[in-house]
Amino acid sequence: MNNITLHDIDIAAERLKDTVIDTPLEYSERLSKIYQAHIYIKREDLQRCRSFKVRGAFNRISSLTDAEKACGIVCASAGNYAQGVAYSCSTLKLNGVIFMPITTPQQKIDKVKQFGGEYIQILTVGNTYDDASQAALDYVQQKGATFVHPFNDYDVICGQGTVAKEIYTHLGDNIDVVLMCIGGGGLAAGMSSYFKQHNPNIYTVGVEPMGAAGMHESLINGCVTPLESIDTFVDGAAVKCVGNNTFEICKKYLDKIVIVPEGKICTTMIELYQNDGIITEPAGALSISALDMVADHIKGKVVV
Repeated sequence: MNNITLHDIDIAAERLKDTVIDTPLEYSERLSKIYQAHIYIKREDLQRCRSFKVRGAFNRISSLTDAEKACGIVCASAGNYAQGVAYSCSTLKLNGVIFMPITTPQQKIDKVKQFGGEYIQILTVGNTYDDASQAALDYVQQKGATFVHPFNDYDVICGQGTVAKEIYTHLGDNIDVVLMCIGGGGLAAGMSSYFKQHNPNIYTVGVEPMGAAGMHESLINGCVTPLESIDTFVDGAAVKCVGNNTFEICKKYLDKIVIVPEGKICTTMIELYQNDGIITEPAGALSISALDMVADHIKGKVVV
């Protein structure tokens, strides 16, 4: 994969301008006081489909050739990317088949059905995203359909990078530190590419759950390293094997990886609800949960 450039992400932003919402970048007085910093939260939970995943999904699917679209769309997802693909298929009037783990919360399956309507079919298989992904790839081999990868893909990474473009538009070079969740690495790859090419001094931190720290393991070993088993509690980031493309980009642009215990993520979810009225899934609370781990590094700084 060629390096993701600022121009690539600008093109994705133009393609997405009528599809995604420029979500609020909210200043958190509570967290800023606790950590003696200036902390902002990018509210992608207010995005269409309730997650940033629709950015990469729509950018990828809308970039397909007419021939690829005619073959039908296939993806695998633990929930959020599936919603983005379903929304994209419905909007572009394309047929899609979505493979999801049987452990996917029913609420997410219902939302996929709602966003996709008559244009999508859902098949549940396996216990993890990786199981569903293999089933999707097998289906592609049999049917000749077009597979749209949830993270290890150029257009998906560029789409996720538009999150960084919006943040930079609001704060510019005032940004000191950015914390980004990592599942397969698409968001971290896209965002870190954008930030580091604008300003190499922005400190980029990838955050993984302790039970699925595949990027951390891979960076330690110097190559993509599949995990033997994972904890699926943080279902939106529970991936056994990160992408080779996302790995290379994260290796180049991430300054640090932080690993957060699942119990700490639960506590953060409760605190966000009780204090801020924000209802978040585990993956949505993941990066905020890491503030304790970087507390000494962020005092007096602007943190997103």
